[in-house]
Amino acid sequence: MHEFSITQSILSIALEKANTVKASRVSQINLVIGELSGIVDECVEFYFDFLSKDTIAAQASLSFHHPPTRLRCRNCAAVFSPNNLNWVCPNCHGPKIEILSGRECYVESIEVE
Repeated sequence: MHEFSITQSILSIALEKANTVKASRVSQINLVIGELSGIVDECVEFYFDFLSKDTIAAQASLSFHHPPTRLRCRNCAAVFSPNNLNWVCPNCHGPKIEILSGRECYVESIEVE
């Protein structure tokens, strides 16, 4: 259900930016949603269609970019992508890692007319 509030924020950002440049229509919103975010594209699209009705963003398309999960070992500094649920460094087998990417959730750009 967190997709509803996220979609409200996405729409708010798009409308604010479109208003700033006096656009008459928002045609596309480009989103960056990391694979660890837990956000479901179809839910965002569903809520967006509902929330954007009667706004200049109605009928805008949503484009999703999904950065992969990237981790760095805190022991040896190796950077890697995890295998399923195995978040152990493939280099030194250390369990201490930090997340470099995969949790992103932001509006990258909007296209207006």
